[in-house]
Amino acid sequence: MSKKKPPFNYQKYLKLQKEAILERMKRFNGKLYLEFGGKLFDDEHAARVLPGFETDAKAHVLATLKDQLEIIICINAKDIITGKIRGDTGLTYQDEVVRMIDELKDYDLLVSSVVITKYQVEPRVRAFRRYLSNLNIKTYAHYEIDNYPLNVELILSKEGFGKNDLVETSKPLVVVAGPGPGSGKLAVCLSMLYADAQNYIKSGYAKYETFPTWNLSLTHPLNLAYEAATLDLNDVLMVDHFHLIHFNVNAVSYNRDLEAFPLLKRTFERLYGVSPYQSPTEMGVNKVGFAISDEKAIQKACEQEIIRRYFRTLWENKCGIIPQEGLNKIQRMMERLNLTPEMRPPVTPALEKSSKCKTSAAALSLDDGVIVTGKKSELFTQGAAAVINALKHYAGVQKKMPLLSENLITTIQKLKIKQLGNKDGALNVSEVLITLAITASSGPLSSEALKCIPLLRGGQLHSSHVIDQNDISTLNELGIDVTFEPQQTSYYTNSKRR
Repeated sequence: MSKKKPPFNYQKYLKLQKEAILERMKRFNGKLYLEFGGKLFDDEHAARVLPGFETDAKAHVLATLKDQLEIIICINAKDIITGKIRGDTGLTYQDEVVRMIDELKDYDLLVSSVVITKYQVEPRVRAFRRYLSNLNIKTYAHYEIDNYPLNVELILSKEGFGKNDLVETSKPLVVVAGPGPGSGKLAVCLSMLYADAQNYIKSGYAKYETFPTWNLSLTHPLNLAYEAATLDLNDVLMVDHFHLIHFNVNAVSYNRDLEAFPLLKRTFERLYGVSPYQSPTEMGVNKVGFAISDEKAIQKACEQEIIRRYFRTLWENKCGIIPQEGLNKIQRMMERLNLTPEMRPPVTPALEKSSKCKTSAAALSLDDGVIVTGKKSELFTQGAAAVINALKHYAGVQKKMPLLSENLITTIQKLKIKQLGNKDGALNVSEVLITLAITASSGPLSSEALKCIPLLRGGQLHSSHVIDQNDISTLNELGIDVTFEPQQTSYYTNSKRR
């Protein structure tokens, strides 16, 4: 039986995206500054809403153009000073910059320099700059400009972009990326356009980001899923009125691009007499909307992502991270698409298991359609119990048959409670997997279950109560998407005796 084709045609996407970038380079005939929005790699959101899309797709596209490009990474000095942390990796922005450099080297992609935007002479900023210098990475300072982006006269002057360090580049394609939003990528691109113009070089600009998908409707689930994923940024999807007025074509953009476009247009007009772009949509090179091969399957994946984001928003609202306005927004989105929390397959089984056992419980929906459950006990967290039962299912092991050495479990619990000061000795997912690996050396059932771990990828887990962050991280590493009810068993689940 032939394997069913995914609803997103990844190879077609790579081809279209490369062609779009090459066409834009040809259009500007010299040098193109390509701003990268969103994630360069580890784009799990895109992979969930576009089944068939690979998480490192943008890096793969760049790898096909590696001989023609170099990469500049931007970081805002204010993010260095405040120690801003990415929500997905848990890394500070400066650590994320270094991680990006390492990851890009794996693709044989050249990171030529780091630009520190809104530069300040501050100890933490200077320390980071020295650190990069010790790694043989060039750094440049770009300064904050009063009334940016409105005061075009000041911006395009010696007291504006003219104050910035001149960033040295040698390739025809310069990719400008950052560790997260607010890194100053557009300002760096425009500053380099300005510097080139002072040296009689006519360079160009374009933007490459996966979402929003401009050629789909404003209310398409793919665009709504993007809006749900960016509640913390308060991104608002809008019709690109510039595009509609000039081309009489509906296109989807968002508030930040629509707000920034007038500066981009006026910069080109001031430097070259005319702007090559009449809308934010026109300046983009995104081709993701042209590689969808199964519209219904994509919509279904997006609806599941919105429900998943809904559960996350419930918890973040309770924690004070997302305001009530953000929660109301995603609730309206759910109503518009006629979605309910119970439409996520593991939700009802998890709640029923918890009600029956009178304790925290989790349900894990597997790729083969089977849903297994697990409850919190003295031995295991609910997530760990669900993973054990999933591995038993795949390995054909009876549910009552033990997979783990009882002596090992007891030894680890004593270590956790007596030596490490934990109140709870229950093994988490990571500890269960390590125990399974050790037990597998002498137990055939455990050995068979260990081989089944890759089959967990793509699973969907829901818990009746908040899950420990260590379990969430391990489950995510296994390729399992996690949601939970915003119900706590204690104020701080990782608390210790001392």
